[in-house]
Amino acid sequence: MSSLTNTFEELGLNAKLTEKLASAGIKEPSAVQCATVPSMLEGRDGVIVSPTGTGKTLAYLLPILHRIDPALRETQALVLAPTQELAMQIVREAEAYGGPLGIKAVGLIGGASLARQLERMKGRPALVVGTPGRVKDVASSRKLNLNTIRTVVVDETDRIYSLGGRSELEHILRGCSRDRQTVFVSATRSASMKEAESRWLNNAWLAEGHASESAANGLPETIEHWYFLGDRRDKVDLVRKLLRHLKLKPILLFLNDTDRIGELLSKLKYEGISASALYGDVSGRERGEALRRFRVGQTKILIATDVAARGLDVPGLPVVIQFEPALDADHYVHRAGRTGRMGKKGISITFISTQERFIVDKLGKQLGIEFQPKALYEGRVVAPEQATKIRPPRAEQAGSEPSGKPERSDSAGQSRKPDAAGIDALSARSPKTARIAHTDKPAKSAKPAQTAKPAKAAKSERHRDSKNKGAPRWLKEKRSTGTQEGPGNENK
Repeated sequence: MSSLTNTFEELGLNAKLTEKLASAGIKEPSAVQCATVPSMLEGRDGVIVSPTGTGKTLAYLLPILHRIDPALRETQALVLAPTQELAMQIVREAEAYGGPLGIKAVGLIGGASLARQLERMKGRPALVVGTPGRVKDVASSRKLNLNTIRTVVVDETDRIYSLGGRSELEHILRGCSRDRQTVFVSATRSASMKEAESRWLNNAWLAEGHASESAANGLPETIEHWYFLGDRRDKVDLVRKLLRHLKLKPILLFLNDTDRIGELLSKLKYEGISASALYGDVSGRERGEALRRFRVGQTKILIATDVAARGLDVPGLPVVIQFEPALDADHYVHRAGRTGRMGKKGISITFISTQERFIVDKLGKQLGIEFQPKALYEGRVVAPEQATKIRPPRAEQAGSEPSGKPERSDSAGQSRKPDAAGIDALSARSPKTARIAHTDKPAKSAKPAQTAKPAKAAKSERHRDSKNKGAPRWLKEKRSTGTQEGPGNENK
């Protein structure tokens, strides 16, 4: 392992590479680059173990480009990556730094057009970057000659093994030149990776990230770790509020379940949030376009699964949101490590429910990090105790006395209180209200009592009425006055 060096020239890189680095604003090598470049330039096997965001890609890519002879029309170096996104990211870096040297790089990734990739291979690129499955297919079709490859770098070696790419990787290694240089690269050194080292590497050197660049857990020390506690149904609204109040974008958002990506994407778009998704079920072209739009700022949020975002590098990414908590410490390291890269500050936010509270406690103990509980309060991210403050009661109006009952309002909205006598001021225009207030008066006015007729008189009247039916008028009048019935008796 080389001692820390101040310049890339002192590491032994050629002038064109150092000039390109300077134009990109990279003037000093990182610790892992200081430890890697001289050993790779010697052509020996090695292992690079360094936290995400410490410059591992350039650590192995710069010496590869330095050693390639552009005059030879053959493939001289191969870089393998576990995912399409990481492979294409490496291709972009190789094109940027290899261009001034006249070095061609071609990407061979699954999900993209095989015919188009085979057409590009006719130019015999000096550097090939790809996923193990697609590289094996192209090599089997005799469009890629493995015998001419003198340097093989396996990026994210532990992830290739965990994703089931072991057989393809070993098939490729067996087909390459016996005197090749083989380098394994990863942020974490798993047991399967150590086993692969003992089988495929000879007298390997080890380059590790400097302690000042990251904590022992593999995470940059520039990352803050937050969590928000709440209901699952409130998570989308919380994302919307964080976007508005924090004003930090773009945001990389992680989900555990691929089946829920479409649902979340629809909900975010319904809230007016531009979002795209990155996962294995879409074509390579769509995934590439989603990543491009995210990089240039056309979308605010990129939803991704752990596999799709493995090794993803978005320069200056300020925030990572874990919509669902990571499954284990290793997944958390790779998620949170997308931000806070190359010494810049970053925030890793985890959404949890009450039942998931134990997860952040467990991750905190395993990784030796402190998760800070946060809440939104009046448009600011604060500690939960600040968000639960009780607001002071509204002050009473001047000159008014407190009342045990709420004030009543008239039609104009003016507040009215009972006066000293307990009579509402509205009682003058509302008799009903006045009667309620004056409880010593009867609730209703008493009607005069009707005099009941004697039973005998009522019966006589009904009998007379029945006899008068059909009688002449003069007879009805006589009967009503009580005179003798019949003509001729009028003057008696």
